[in-house]
Amino acid sequence: MKRAPHHRSRSRTGVAAAALGAGALTVSLLGGNPASAEPYPEEPSRAATTLSLPSPPGGANVRVLVFHGSATEESPTVNAGIAAIESIGLTGPAAGRFRTEATDDPAVFTNTQRLGRFNAVVFLTGGGDVLDPEQEAGLEAYLEAGGGFLGIHDAARTEPYSSWFTGLIGARPTGAPSSTQRAVVEVGDRAHPATTSLPLEWKRPDKWFNWAQNPSGSVHTVARVKESSYKPADKGNGWDHPISWCRDYDGGRSFYTGMGGTADSFAEADFRDHLRGALAWTSRLSQADCKATIDAHYTAERVTKANQPGQNDQIGEPHGLVTAPDGRVLYIGRGGADSSVPVVTDWNNPDIGKGNGEIHVYDPAGKKVTKAGALTVFGNKGGGDELVKNEEGLLGIELDPDFMTNGWVYLHWTPHSRIDRETHMGERRVSRFTLDLATNKLDLASEKVLLTWPVQIHSCCHAGGGMAWDSDGNLYIATGDTNSSGFSSGYSGNNPEPNFKGVSFSDARRTAGNTNNLNGKILRIHPEDDGSYTLPAGNLFTGEETAEGGGRTRGEIYVMGVRNPARIFVDKKTDILYAGWVGPDAGSPSTTWGPAKYDTFAAITEAGNHGWPYCMGNKQPYRDRNLPDPSKPLGWYDCDAPKNESPNNDGLVNLPPVTSNTIWYSPQGGGVDYPRDANGVPSYKQEEQKLLLPWLKGGGQATMNGPVYRYDAASASDVKWPAYWDGKWFVGDFYDGDQPRHAVLTDPRTVGRGGLPVHAESLKKIVPVGQGGIRNLMDWKFAPDGSLYVLDYGRGFFTSDKDSALWRVTYKGGGPTPAADQLARKAAQ
Repeated sequence: MKRAPHHRSRSRTGVAAAALGAGALTVSLLGGNPASAEPYPEEPSRAATTLSLPSPPGGANVRVLVFHGSATEESPTVNAGIAAIESIGLTGPAAGRFRTEATDDPAVFTNTQRLGRFNAVVFLTGGGDVLDPEQEAGLEAYLEAGGGFLGIHDAARTEPYSSWFTGLIGARPTGAPSSTQRAVVEVGDRAHPATTSLPLEWKRPDKWFNWAQNPSGSVHTVARVKESSYKPADKGNGWDHPISWCRDYDGGRSFYTGMGGTADSFAEADFRDHLRGALAWTSRLSQADCKATIDAHYTAERVTKANQPGQNDQIGEPHGLVTAPDGRVLYIGRGGADSSVPVVTDWNNPDIGKGNGEIHVYDPAGKKVTKAGALTVFGNKGGGDELVKNEEGLLGIELDPDFMTNGWVYLHWTPHSRIDRETHMGERRVSRFTLDLATNKLDLASEKVLLTWPVQIHSCCHAGGGMAWDSDGNLYIATGDTNSSGFSSGYSGNNPEPNFKGVSFSDARRTAGNTNNLNGKILRIHPEDDGSYTLPAGNLFTGEETAEGGGRTRGEIYVMGVRNPARIFVDKKTDILYAGWVGPDAGSPSTTWGPAKYDTFAAITEAGNHGWPYCMGNKQPYRDRNLPDPSKPLGWYDCDAPKNESPNNDGLVNLPPVTSNTIWYSPQGGGVDYPRDANGVPSYKQEEQKLLLPWLKGGGQATMNGPVYRYDAASASDVKWPAYWDGKWFVGDFYDGDQPRHAVLTDPRTVGRGGLPVHAESLKKIVPVGQGGIRNLMDWKFAPDGSLYVLDYGRGFFTSDKDSALWRVTYKGGGPTPAADQLARKAAQ
């Protein structure tokens, strides 16, 4: 049973002229006699009255009620808060000026005539039970009538026995906040009026609450506090620590900020801007989307069925997808057959590794899958030891920029007809084919071969495969280092000794670290209509560089030093290249050899060397090794001036300096870093590590780089993801445990120069993980209608199985609130 709180008799008014429409929103408010017999706290007996709120068009003023009733004594923080809100009303932009009234008398919530005058109510309360049942019912009716609510800091401790108020606030603290400390607030929502003017990383002092239950996914978080930037109180929330959020609640609008725990907070210009924007939304002066990150507004649906027995009629071994301008989705199967099909692994058999690289087309209009065609690839081997596995096959797909006119499809693949069974060498190529746009059938006879290069196929792995276009019509092609994962204990992959018929298969300096080799790279070419290509300016090399001893370069190379870049994406608004590649296998760092396996994501703004096999992460070097005894470590590589001194190198010895990467993670966590000695070499002592990206962790790990979302305001699609996600980069992992499946924000000032992401949020409930979800993420792209397509690889390596599937994730949350016809006159939409 709620107690009847004691209240101080105090009210104050601040006035500023503003325009707001007339009319009224009405709701039945049940009121009762506070002195009546004790009803159940959440369901008091009340008589019906009517509550009216101001609504457009017409009316005299926007009014905001600041309620500061509390179970504790009045504080300087409350006084500072009231003064700040009054000042906001007086000094804000013309469209945001309003009349402010402040009171600590809860009777206002049963005075329907008075309460109905306010567009928004601010709770600047302390902790405790400040409303009796009838007063709380009045507040509830106020929200149902379309009212707005803003809770500040200690308001989260108000009405502790009310589940309705808990929903209104969104979360409850675990206890007392931290001491006053300076911390970093990550401002993830760049569109809400409460955050649009704030810095990406907002450094400010306050008292910081922890939450008994993390509200992420049930509210729309606009800002998070970075726990690693201060010392939290007991029971911290970890990397995902919401501090300000909003939601459409019970007919009205609710905004809560956990900031404002000190009197000094209200003197900050940025914090006042934060409150000003929150009040603009809650009082109906502006619209905002407070639904965009609420899990329930997203639906993930599998759109392909399981294959018929013995057929890949729906899907092959999933390996990549692309969406066409008209909405159809083309996706490829690498080459692994149904697990029931025998696998040929005998090199003396002409059919060694023969598989079908399949292309399927999904038409969302008719929800129909068509098998467009299949290429005979080298790519159907599976299981067994290091010399038996195979990652070659049909590796990548892209559509010509004029696809809807010419039907041209570009495929990155390894033709079976071009393998040499004696030398165990194959040919990789990028070819152009024509798709019949009416029948969704690929004309295999239309092939135009743009580019070919040799790959070793004796020892698995690292084929890469992704492709992407920039806004200038340049095609980017991601290639793996075709290097064995063995013979280096999972560290650098720089062992020059093992070879097959003279071709080293364990020395990535022969490939990724070689300026004269197209493997372990991201290439950039400009395809021409006749099936040839030219080289755009600005690649890493011109192809004309030479050095003493015969070292040369290839002009197709845009990025060197990548290990296994399966997925790349170019944001055509900025032409930034986004890439991810899988790291080596060492489970922990070594003071002898260097860092543990780092899976890597990079936002790339210019041609460069991204390190492998010399350096990883933020220029963390490996140890060199060489003949005659590769088991003995030599010196540490110099990331600023790396040298390729491998006996297998036919390129330049002096390499471009290494560029730091944007994201890296190991089994120990994300953004692993260490103290460094005078030469810049990390200690590689696990007990000394620092995690710069605590939202990340690996284990079994395989990066699956995703797209950058671009919101199309002109699109009439009712399933498009909202504008909140605009400009966010989607990074994921093949696996679905602790590995990443996140949307991140980068800082334009540091992107491409080693700057870390400034904000990340989990997508694991929107792009669902776990049983019944998308467990093995293989590729993901947005369609023109703003929905997200995702390939789930399935549960069997090198095959397709019943869980291999194409999924679609759509949004049904609706547009921003309040509705345009409920905005105050002249308010911003």
